[in-house]
Amino acid sequence: MSRAFVFPGQGAQTVGMGKALAEAYPAAKAVYDEVDAALGEKLSALIWEGDIAELTLTQNAQPALMATSMAVLAALAAEGITVEKDVDFVAGHSLGEYSALCAAGALSLSDTARLLRIRGLAMQEAVPVGVGAMAALLGLDFAAAMEVAAEAAQGEVCQAANDNDPAQVVVSGHKGAVERAVEIAKARGAKRALMLPVSAPFHCALMQPAAHKMAEALSAVVISKPTVPVVVNVRAEAVTEPDRIFDLLVAQITGSVRWRESVMWMQTAGVTEFWEIGAGKALSGMVKRIVGGDVVLRAVLTPEDVVAARG
Repeated sequence: MSRAFVFPGQGAQTVGMGKALAEAYPAAKAVYDEVDAALGEKLSALIWEGDIAELTLTQNAQPALMATSMAVLAALAAEGITVEKDVDFVAGHSLGEYSALCAAGALSLSDTARLLRIRGLAMQEAVPVGVGAMAALLGLDFAAAMEVAAEAAQGEVCQAANDNDPAQVVVSGHKGAVERAVEIAKARGAKRALMLPVSAPFHCALMQPAAHKMAEALSAVVISKPTVPVVVNVRAEAVTEPDRIFDLLVAQITGSVRWRESVMWMQTAGVTEFWEIGAGKALSGMVKRIVGGDVVLRAVLTPEDVVAARG
């Protein structure tokens, strides 16, 4: 049996996530306390009792989701389940890659929280509101979505940003180009093509200013060799070298999230169990659509989930 821990990306956030866990496990509460201290604010109060619109702001959602995933890990560790002992690979979707790196000890918790705050702000500020957009194309595979994006660009930026599963690709770029992509995708037989409620066009060339800021921020922290291999978004393969991790985290800002290929890579490497660590179950749904019914899926967020995971 081979197990991977996978970590959710933006969109999974909910007010109250992790609260029961922090109340049940002192180690989980300590994670939120450390993140609060690292950011110099009570992010935990926003996560547990705040306004969903404020929590959804990119600069808040990114460290909040990471903190919740790390709190789940702390609770699992209290029950005797650790990354080092019980996991063969870690991976995360977009910002979840930072959670994966923190889980594997490549980044400290405090550094990860600060990096995600910088990343969220940098991604938000890279493109003026209203200039960029993203859209989900459902029922088209990655190759077809890339053709749609290329046809829609017409001199503007339009890229396939997220290859989520065999029938869900997200495109990103200039608003007009993305709107054209929606219409072209419908004409090409997409089941659905819809604009997404996001504040910026993530994972495309328009994010280059954010990539420069992340290179600067990452050069100021220590990246250690991870205790288990990290399957990275932009390469869809396992990486362990700190220098490569640095380069790929910078590339990830403008590059595609190759989630479908990452999951297939892990399955080929022998993974038979995928545990989604943190908020939501979106990744579990994607994994099921990618590899079918041949794997065990488990989502872990609540104290009950943690106890059940212990078996």
